[in-house]
Amino acid sequence: MVSHIEEIPKDTANEKVTITLPENSFTYHRLKDKPSLQVDINPQELLNMYSEMSIVRELELVSADLYNAEKKIRGFCHTCIGQEAIPVAMEFALTKFDNVITSYRSHAFTYMRGGSLQGILAENMGRSTGISKGKGGSMHMFLPSFFGGHGIVGAQVPLGAGLAFRQKYDSIPAATFALYGDGASNQGQVYEAFNMAALWKLPCVFVCENNQFGMGTAADRASASTEYYTRTNYIPGIKVNGMDPVAVYRACQWAKEHAVSGKGPVILELATYRFVGHSVNDDGSGYRNSEEVEKVRASSDPMVTFANTIIKHGVATKEHLRALESHARTYVAEARQQAEEAPEPSMDEFFTDIYIPGSEPGVVRGRIPSESHHFQ
Repeated sequence: MVSHIEEIPKDTANEKVTITLPENSFTYHRLKDKPSLQVDINPQELLNMYSEMSIVRELELVSADLYNAEKKIRGFCHTCIGQEAIPVAMEFALTKFDNVITSYRSHAFTYMRGGSLQGILAENMGRSTGISKGKGGSMHMFLPSFFGGHGIVGAQVPLGAGLAFRQKYDSIPAATFALYGDGASNQGQVYEAFNMAALWKLPCVFVCENNQFGMGTAADRASASTEYYTRTNYIPGIKVNGMDPVAVYRACQWAKEHAVSGKGPVILELATYRFVGHSVNDDGSGYRNSEEVEKVRASSDPMVTFANTIIKHGVATKEHLRALESHARTYVAEARQQAEEAPEPSMDEFFTDIYIPGSEPGVVRGRIPSESHHFQ
C-alpha cells in the first residue's frame, strides 16, 4: 500500500473529521456491544483511502485490458471493480500484525497488504518479477501477513481459523480476517471453521463478501437464507454496507477489537456489488442485464459516493480528487510498463518453491519420465 499524494497542511493534519453513518449502515445479529455510527477520522486518512481506491480501480481496469485486449494475461483473472471499498477500508483498520486470507479475487488485497503494483501485474502475466515469480498467476499471491489468494472455493476459511489459532496460542494481540464469497457460504468446511473458532474463542473475523452472485448464480437461487451474517446462533454478526468505505472501516475496527479482546469470532457480511462479470471473460449477460448494473453503478459506485462524502465534509475539492485519480492512472501505467518488460521465468525455476529446502524427495515427476526432476 503506497500513497503518493499531497499531504494536508500540518496545521490541520491532526484535526479529526466526524462522519455520522446512516442508521442502515449496519444490521446486527446477537450483539450487545455495537459499533458507533460516529466515526472520527483524520482528513489525511480519508484522502489516502480515496487515493488507494483510485489505484485499485485502475489496477483492475488495466488487468482486464491486459487480459481481453492485449491477451497478455491468460488463465483465470478476477477483478473487484465496484468492490474497492472493502480491501482498502479494511486495511486502514488493521496493522501488519493482523492476517488476511481471501479467495481468488485477490489483486486489491495483495496491493493493500504491501504488494507492489509491478509485482501484481507481472504475476498476472506470468513474468519472473511477479510476487510469486510468475508461477502462481492471478489467484496465487502471498506476502508475510497475506496468505493468499486461493483458487479452491472456501478452502481459505479453515486456513484462516488456523492462522487465528496460532495468534491465540502465541498470545499475539492481533486478528485474522478470513474472507469468502456468498458462493462459498454454504460449504461444510466453512461451518466447521465457525464451530472450532467459536469453541476456542479464536480471534478470527469471518468476512462474507456478498457481491450478490456466486459466479453466475444469484444469491437467492443458491442459498435458502441470504442473511449470511446470521448463519449461526453462536457467533455474532453484522451486515455492513460494503459500498461505503467509512462503514467498512468502522465495522472492521470494531470486529478486530471484539475478536482480540477474547470474545471470540464475529461474522461480517459486507454487502457489495461487482460491476463486471465473475471473471474478466464473463460479460455477465447470461444472468443479469445491463440496466441492473447501471442502476447500481449510478446510485452506489463507491468511488462516487466516497468522493461526495469527502467533499461534503470539506476535506478536499472535486479538482483535488480528480488529481488523485490522474495520479493513480499514471502510477499504474508505469507499473504496467515495467511488468510488461519483465522476462518470463527461466526453466530453472520450474521445480523451485515446491518444498522447504532440505525436505525435498529424491524426485518429482514430470509429464513423462524424461521430464522428472531429481533434487539429489
